[in-house]
Amino acid sequence: MLFTTQVSRLGSALALGAAATHAAYTIQDSYDQTNFFEGFEFFSLPDPTNGFVRYQTAIEANANSLAGLANDAVYLGVDYTTMNPIGGRGSVRVNSKKSYTTGLIIADIAHQPASQCGTWPAFWTVGQDWPFNGEIDIIEGVNLDTNSTYTLHTGPGCTFSQGDCNAPGTGNIGCGTSSQDTQTFANGFNEIGGGIFAVEWTSSAINIFFFPRNGDIPQDIAAGQPDPSTWGNPQTSFSGEGCDIPSHFREHQIVFDTTLCGDWAGKVFSSDPVCASKASTCQDYVSQNPEAFRDSYWLINSVKVYSDGSAAKRDGAVRRRFTA
Repeated sequence: MLFTTQVSRLGSALALGAAATHAAYTIQDSYDQTNFFEGFEFFSLPDPTNGFVRYQTAIEANANSLAGLANDAVYLGVDYTTMNPIGGRGSVRVNSKKSYTTGLIIADIAHQPASQCGTWPAFWTVGQDWPFNGEIDIIEGVNLDTNSTYTLHTGPGCTFSQGDCNAPGTGNIGCGTSSQDTQTFANGFNEIGGGIFAVEWTSSAINIFFFPRNGDIPQDIAAGQPDPSTWGNPQTSFSGEGCDIPSHFREHQIVFDTTLCGDWAGKVFSSDPVCASKASTCQDYVSQNPEAFRDSYWLINSVKVYSDGSAAKRDGAVRRRFTA
């Protein structure tokens, strides 16, 4: 794999939800290999989800070849050489410098972190003061999962058919549903050369679409004139009178990360018979098997953000540094 690091250049109900969100979209921001690391910044604080991971600064990620360019795409990887790393295995978490409220986010991704015990990769959006300004999980799964899980997290008072988005339990488990398509996540996704995820976020619905690389990617996406009203049913649609979307979702940054173990992958590690057979704990496995994470990387062709032509323009976004 060709690799170049560059720190200096271092986002029924289904039919109703889709039909209710027709809008004319215009390009607001486009991030690709030419400017991704100008539009995204590195999160290097301790992992809020308690993973056995040490997120790298931009300088560290560059020096350790964990972020840069590969195969004409943006590469975000995990350390796969260090045995028994102190404080957690090196990884990368980045978030957009800009924040967005409503619109259409289209991510063209060539590779997700491969299926592996201990991993917890995610592509998501999130607002400040979690969970009160909302979170939208677009690609997410743990360990040997084969399907992406689509989940929303909010403060109290937001319920869709998928459940209470402030559901009680250990932390905020949110409301969501698992995709029925194994091409949406990890190995199944990588085997077809990836694909495109799109999130249409309006005042009345949050719709998530997926288009596999080996399938019919809408021509309007390639043409830069996306029209979700022509795409058919989304993978999932969060809509209905149980949640006032504008009051629960605002000013989101776009995030890519790969954490290890932690509150989800670590918690269910021992319940997976394959993973449980490899080590007594998730942390032991991640610590002692660096080579297992060679394919735990993202390859991102582009992330494009479109705005509804009727929406108010504020330079498209509010610029803030991410805190968690």
